[in-house]
Amino acid sequence: MSAINPADASDVLSKYKLEQQQTKSGNELGKNEFMELMIAQLKNQNPLEPQDNGEFISQLAQFSSLEEMQGLSGSVDDVANQFRSTQALQASAMVGRTVLAPSSVGILGADGEISGNVEVPASTSGLRISIENQAGERIRQIDMGSRQAGVTGFSWDGKDGNGNSLPPGPYKVVAEASYPEGPEQLGTMMSANVDSVSLGKGGNITLNLAGMGSIALSEVEQIN
Repeated sequence: MSAINPADASDVLSKYKLEQQQTKSGNELGKNEFMELMIAQLKNQNPLEPQDNGEFISQLAQFSSLEEMQGLSGSVDDVANQFRSTQALQASAMVGRTVLAPSSVGILGADGEISGNVEVPASTSGLRISIENQAGERIRQIDMGSRQAGVTGFSWDGKDGNGNSLPPGPYKVVAEASYPEGPEQLGTMMSANVDSVSLGKGGNITLNLAGMGSIALSEVEQIN
C-alpha cells in the first residue's frame, strides 16, 4: 500500500475545511470521515519519514475548529429561523390594520372619508388641499389657512363643493402651500387598509394596501 504524503494529507484537510465554510452539501466529508482520513494517514505513513508530532497536533486542532464552526453555524441558523418566524407572525398581525404611507392617492371607502397627513417644511400663510377625480378634474378644495412647520392632518368627507356625496374609489390629493417666492406642492401621506402581507427573501415585509398597491413596511409612517 502506498504511503500518503503528510503534505498532501494536509492539503486535503485544508480543502475540507474550506468546503465546510462554503457549503453544506450532502456529498462532502463529515466529522467521522475527517477522523478516518487522519487515522488512515497515520497507518499508511512512511515509517522512514513519520509524521511530525507538531503537524499531527495541528491537524487535531483543525478538526476541533471545524466542530466548533459547525456548531456555531447551526446556532446561527436556529436564530435566523426564529427571527423569520417572528417576522411572519408580525406580518400576519398587520392584515386588517390601517397604516399611514406616502401616497398622493386616497381611497374613498364605505365610511365616506379620506384622511392623511401633509409635511409642511416651513410656516405658510395658506395651505390648500385639492381633491381630483380620475379624470384630473378638481372637485373640492379645502382651505386650511396658515400653518406652522411640521406635520398637519387633514380629512375629506367625500363630498364635492356643492355638498353632493361622491362614489367610492380612488381620488388624487394635492397639497399646496403659499410662500413669498410662490406656491409649493407638498408631499402627502394617506391612510390605507392592509389587505394582505408578503414575506420576501431576506425577511423583507411588503404590505399590500387596498387600492394603493404594495409598499415596503419600512415606508410606513404610522400603524393604527
